[in-house]
Amino acid sequence: MFRFWREDGHHVFVGELKNVLLDSDPLNVSSLQADVKDVRYGGVVTFTGEVRAVTGDLDTSKLIYEAHTTMAMRQMTLIGEQAAHKWDANVAIAHRIGELQPGDVAVVCVAACAHRSEAFDCCRFLIDRIKEDVPIWKKEFGPQGEAWV
Repeated sequence: MFRFWREDGHHVFVGELKNVLLDSDPLNVSSLQADVKDVRYGGVVTFTGEVRAVTGDLDTSKLIYEAHTTMAMRQMTLIGEQAAHKWDANVAIAHRIGELQPGDVAVVCVAACAHRSEAFDCCRFLIDRIKEDVPIWKKEFGPQGEAWV
């Protein structure tokens, strides 16, 4: 998708945003992992966020995710580009929208870097920024009622 070139005097680093998805269909984690695969990168970290059956002391029977699709895709792309450039990473990110049940995969972030510490840092950056900056909202449903969170 987007490729970044950076030189440190000895090496040319290349990081690329490989995939950004916002979809109502189930997310294919292994496909996202395959998107970032590259023989130059030895550290591959995947964060998979799943719907919990209990949040705090409240049961959750389902969630509904809604998004401002255009803005969400633009913001997720920007976050992915920043991560690819900062960590010389291949990056893939995806988020579900629509109705999800406990155990369903809601969000996936995959980062491939030269080393594991960079891949962990990159992946944490991706999920933290998605949670903070992307216009995606969730409504929780349970026996106690429903609420936007």
